[in-house]
Amino acid sequence: MVLLGLFGGLALLLYGMQLCGEGLQRAAGSQLRHILTSMTRNRLTAVCSGALVTTLIQSSSATTLMLIGFVSAGLLTFRQSLGVILGADIGTTFTVQLIAFKVQELALLLVGVGFALSFFARRGPAKSLGQVVLGFGLVFLGMRIMSEALAPVAESSLARQVLVALSSNAVLGLLVGAIFSAGMASSVATIGLILSLAQQGLLPLDGAIPVVLGANIGTCATALAASLRSTADARRVAVAHIAFKVLGVALALPFLYPLTAFIAGTAQEPARQIANAHTLFNVGISAVFLPWAPLAARAITAMVPEEIKSGDNPFKTRYLDDRYLDQPSLALGQATREALRMGDVAQGMLRDAMAALRSDNQELLEDVERRDDQLDYLEREIKLFLSRLGQETMSPELNRKEIALISFIGNLENIGDIVDKNLMELARKKLPPRPPSPGASGVAGDLRDPPRRADQSQAHLVTHLPARLPDPRGRRLRFVSCHHVCGSCL
Repeated sequence: MVLLGLFGGLALLLYGMQLCGEGLQRAAGSQLRHILTSMTRNRLTAVCSGALVTTLIQSSSATTLMLIGFVSAGLLTFRQSLGVILGADIGTTFTVQLIAFKVQELALLLVGVGFALSFFARRGPAKSLGQVVLGFGLVFLGMRIMSEALAPVAESSLARQVLVALSSNAVLGLLVGAIFSAGMASSVATIGLILSLAQQGLLPLDGAIPVVLGANIGTCATALAASLRSTADARRVAVAHIAFKVLGVALALPFLYPLTAFIAGTAQEPARQIANAHTLFNVGISAVFLPWAPLAARAITAMVPEEIKSGDNPFKTRYLDDRYLDQPSLALGQATREALRMGDVAQGMLRDAMAALRSDNQELLEDVERRDDQLDYLEREIKLFLSRLGQETMSPELNRKEIALISFIGNLENIGDIVDKNLMELARKKLPPRPPSPGASGVAGDLRDPPRRADQSQAHLVTHLPARLPDPRGRRLRFVSCHHVCGSCL
């Protein structure tokens, strides 16, 4: 029952965080993209934007994924993203501080209120707010279930000995926290489990802090996996996220005991102390590394060099990435950039079509026709991409943008068809006739006098038939060699 309670509590906690993030994304709409792309003019505002967005979507990994997408699309530079990464680490502490309060008794009330708002309200801010309240209610309910499931473990001497051994080995605690956080793709879920253990008196503060540090490293796995197929700048974002966490842990480990003593004086309750340790670590690494952000950018740029680009494949999308389908504002931005690429292709087609009409250049004509196939391919891929968007987080504004974008790429495809089917047909008619190839005169003669050739072939067939052929009805037919088929031959 203990494992079942822990599993169910963790599932509710993760699902509640997902509901909160989806509701806040739907309420914020495209403002999340605006916040991240417009508040990065200096390092301090970049940190604030990262903290704000992460607080809204309840996940530093999701914020980092958005950054990777923006950097891949060219909306942000790698240097601008460093401050946002540090701010995202601060923003993720909000949820941990919230669940450290003893508000589990309000869990069922929040679930009821959130369900009523999301069920009875129509589409709009009220429905999104209901989803957020329901999500927080599920988070607190998950914490309550985990705490109650661990209550019998507090009486087990074996469990206490195992946890004491864990708390005495900081490296082991670090590895456990990193593995759990990477496996669940959430540092908050790992720390929530630690809070449940601490509330039952099973895990002391000196054993919990290494696990918290490991959880901060493990949460980087999601961003690292998402950046593997991206541009060099996008991979640098993931490397920077990992580097800040690993270097921060390396700086904190030698001072683990004085750090534990300092955090113990910040609160009386063990859960509150662990939440404060998480906050202090992330605020500390932001304060330490932010002044050195330009130097870090140069070092990471040297570590992750630009890749050698091969020839651009026209029949391949450049900006669409299925990993961002659950973030509609980012996915629509990628689709918009791909549509603008379609516009460039259509503009080039029209320009070269006029040149082909004037110059009678057959190679240019065929190149324009091939680009119409490229437009057809891009239109199909963009429509398929938009059809897979997560509709549960789409706001009415984003829905309107999606419809407008589909209409726009349809018009571009129609332009390509007009150029290919009309203008190129005219250009092909203007081409000078090709000189006849050897042997073409015989073919032309066959085409000029098809009846005569048919008669000759028929006469040749009759000449070489045997004189008598068996008749399936018992009769024999007699053929006479002649050059004409008529009644006298029978």
